[in-house]
Amino acid sequence: MKNIIITGSTRGIGFGLAREFLERGCNVVVSGRTQAGVDQALAQLNSYRAESIVGQPCDMTDLEQVEALWAAGIEKFGRIDIWINNAGRGHPQQPIWEIPVDTVHAVFDLDVNGLIYGCRVAIANMLKQGGGFVYNMEGFGSDGRTRAGMGVYGASKAAVTYLTKTLIVETKETPVKVGYLSPGIVATDFLSDMYTDDPAAFEKSKRIFNILADKPETVTPYLAEQLLANEKHGKRIAWLTTPKIMKRFLTAPFNKRDVFA
Repeated sequence: MKNIIITGSTRGIGFGLAREFLERGCNVVVSGRTQAGVDQALAQLNSYRAESIVGQPCDMTDLEQVEALWAAGIEKFGRIDIWINNAGRGHPQQPIWEIPVDTVHAVFDLDVNGLIYGCRVAIANMLKQGGGFVYNMEGFGSDGRTRAGMGVYGASKAAVTYLTKTLIVETKETPVKVGYLSPGIVATDFLSDMYTDDPAAFEKSKRIFNILADKPETVTPYLAEQLLANEKHGKRIAWLTTPKIMKRFLTAPFNKRDVFA
């Protein structure tokens, strides 16, 4: 049984991970930006033991709130074994010069600064408690790929990979282990929200998404199992691997999928 904090876990992949960890007997801290979002997530998880769940609102761009998130987990469970930096945001697909400056700041404040705050708080406290695991969520851009309209978000995820790589080096001689989570393309509101300004492009992209994307309930059981089993430092836990991508395209004509149904 592990005690786990997941940032951005009131919906999407984060919520799916919370549910899967609870299914496996773990204790989970559910977190989101608003109290209303946290309350809604807790209501959806009310079939699990109340003593295994705690909810804590947290704006990851506010260091004091991130510290309070750790404190809430310690107060409830006494120790945190796994911290998952999942909270993130994207933007509608636009050329870099057309993306509003406020949106650029918001993406980097959460996806980069928020991740740094999460790592800072988790690693510093895990060093004090004698160990633990920190995982950072990768996304489009983490592997260096580029695509028109995804410049700001992709740059933020490239930064996540670089930061994680550096943290792996910096924690090498410590009892804290750092790794990557790579869920692939997941059919959530996060994905569809990137096309709010261009629904025609979303319809056009659905053909590829229906080949490569998966629903959260397909991806999160695998990720949860791998997270709980891992003991290695610097581990990348990936769902959509290159062999799986090749197989998806080869079998696509015979395997009609609708991940948005």
